[in-house]
Amino acid sequence: MAELSEEQVRDVAMLSRLELTDDEIRHYTKDLGSILGYVEQLNELDTSSVLPTSHSFHVENVFREDIVRPSLSNEEALANAPDHEDECFKVPAVLQDGGGA
Repeated sequence: MAELSEEQVRDVAMLSRLELTDDEIRHYTKDLGSILGYVEQLNELDTSSVLPTSHSFHVENVFREDIVRPSLSNEEALANAPDHEDECFKVPAVLQDGGGA
């Protein structure tokens, strides 16, 4: 198990803006020490023949091919609109006058 002092746990807690009791400090010193011990065990493995990966399995793009096709005309798009003006949808105002951004 990796050696970790209570002072180091207090420093990490302070940097994380955590207020820990003395009991919590003792508890986390033991737990974090165990975690660091497991990481040390992993560092002992020979991974020189393992390729770096970002995914554990092969990922392919599943999107369809981008093909140009005819789209709706303005008349068709506005046909079911509750309200429209010229070639635009007309919607109720959602900002108060002078509200600014």
